[in-house]
Amino acid sequence: MLALRMRQKDAEFYFVSFPAEELLRHVRFISRFYGGRGETVGGDEGRGEPDDVERFIQTVERGSDAFQRELSRRKVRQIRDFFRTEAAQPVIPGAVLLFSPEALSFRSLPGQDRVGHLGEPRTPFLIIDGQHRLAGLHFYFDEPDANRRIEVPCVIFDGKTADFATEMFVVINSTHTKINKSHLIDLYEKIEWGTDELKKYSARLVRRLYEEGDSPLRYHVNMLGGRSQQDLWINQAQVFSEVHRFVSRPAVEPWISDGRGRSEARGYALFRDVLRAARGAFGEAWGDNKRFMVTRDVTLKALLRLCEDVVDGAGRLGVAPGMDLGAPLSGAFAPWRELARDFRREGFYERFPAAGQAQRVEKVRTRLAREAGIG
Repeated sequence: MLALRMRQKDAEFYFVSFPAEELLRHVRFISRFYGGRGETVGGDEGRGEPDDVERFIQTVERGSDAFQRELSRRKVRQIRDFFRTEAAQPVIPGAVLLFSPEALSFRSLPGQDRVGHLGEPRTPFLIIDGQHRLAGLHFYFDEPDANRRIEVPCVIFDGKTADFATEMFVVINSTHTKINKSHLIDLYEKIEWGTDELKKYSARLVRRLYEEGDSPLRYHVNMLGGRSQQDLWINQAQVFSEVHRFVSRPAVEPWISDGRGRSEARGYALFRDVLRAARGAFGEAWGDNKRFMVTRDVTLKALLRLCEDVVDGAGRLGVAPGMDLGAPLSGAFAPWRELARDFRREGFYERFPAAGQAQRVEKVRTRLAREAGIG
């Protein structure tokens, strides 16, 4: 096979473009056996009638000296489905890392030191990184209309001990670059495949809460690429978390949908009306971050979560999906005017004692819902 010989420090390895079907005949799937823990291979789904993916994973060799993680059924299926639609979707350019303990022969081309023919090992390659990608391709090629011209970029290490492969696996899986969560959320709208539709919908609602002129949070959310670095009350990921939590509830569907499906206008209006009624009730405490905690992340998360109580308490509030919630919520939240003093910065954490922010958010939400008569 034609290969490019590469060197880094004192290591030498090879870069090869492998036709996918040929590569699958030259690799060995294996996962680590832990023993005594009672875990199920690929155990990330409920039990049921085994399908082809399940049966394949159950046959994968397991050994106590192996370093590879157990194969995930879900991930293998996702990659198979990706290749089913590969003609319309981005490619997966990342290289698969392979290892052979044998020292493979390399014959340079005339006049070339780095390009030449690499011999094949007598035994199958071990996969340092890329087992799920190759397993997904394995099942994709079982389909009669599969595109069999797919090639896989591979980096091949040879002539090293098994400990070298183990070390490579540990380095790769312990030094991933951490992606800022707001960065990821900001990209949801742009991804056509592989992202939950509710996540895309939630991301669009967060952007509207940031951008719309009638939003009480306008320009106060710390958005990736936002216009201001001052007077920011809560970050994008925190708002997204609460919005996604809310829209994921089945009971919420009538409140965020119209005759054509989920409506950004309806979803945004619900959050906007809750926040506007809160702003009216808290008065001067709203926005005063120096003296009050009303527009700090802990309270804003509680207010966003309060949308669930509004939906659950719709009968008591006299509201229904599609209604203007402004007047009913302003009346329900009116008792918060007297409650504002409890949101003074001084002594706030003593008045809402908790083990951490998650618990404190729930305490604030519970108190606000009770005062509004919907808790």
